[in-house]
Amino acid sequence: MADAKLNKDVFGLSVDNHELVKLAYDVYLANSRSSHAKTLKRGEVRGGGKKPWKQKGTGRARFGSTRNPIWRHGGVAFGRTGEENFTKKISKSAKLQAVRQALSMQNADKNIVVIDTFACPQGKVKETIAMFEKNKLDAKQNILLVVSEKDELVIRATNNVANLKVVRPTYLNVFDILNADKVVITEKSLPVIENWLLGKEAK
Repeated sequence: MADAKLNKDVFGLSVDNHELVKLAYDVYLANSRSSHAKTLKRGEVRGGGKKPWKQKGTGRARFGSTRNPIWRHGGVAFGRTGEENFTKKISKSAKLQAVRQALSMQNADKNIVVIDTFACPQGKVKETIAMFEKNKLDAKQNILLVVSEKDELVIRATNNVANLKVVRPTYLNVFDILNADKVVITEKSLPVIENWLLGKEAK
C-alpha cells in the first residue's frame, strides 16, 4: 500500500448535498438503458380481418375488428415502439465535479486505497489475488481498480475475478465509484486523475 498524498481539490471536497452526485448517477443509468421492448399495434396483431358483427341492428356498439385496443387480444394503444430515447445530458464541468464529489465521499469513508502498482506480467488471476492479499482487500467486496493502462495482460488477470471492475483513470464515473466498497488506485494513476478532473489534461 502506497503512502501517497491525495489532492484535496479532488479527494477532499466537502459535500454538503448530494444533488449533483444523484444527477450524474441518474444520467449514467439513463444512458445505459436500452430500448428493446416493443408492443404490437392493432394493425400488427394477427387476425381481426373479419368484422365481428354487422354495423347496424344488433343493439351493440359498432366494431370493425376484434384487434381493437379495448378488446382482449387486441393491439396496444400508445405502447412501446422500440425506438424510445432515454438518454440524458449533463455538462462536462458538472460531470467532473460530480466525480470529484464521489471520490471525496469515498475518501471521507476511508474507502480509497492507493497501491504502488498492479503488476501482472503473466496475466494470471493469481497475480490479482496476490495484490488483494498484499493490500488486505476483501475479495468478497465490490472493488473498483483504477490502472494507468488497461492492456491485454491486465484484462486477462482480472476478467474472471468476481466483484472486480477495472477502469482507466479518465473512465471513472459516479456510478462505479459509489457502488464500490473499495476504490483501489495505482500510484501512477493519481496524477492522471487529478489532471483530468482539474482540467489540466493535455489537449
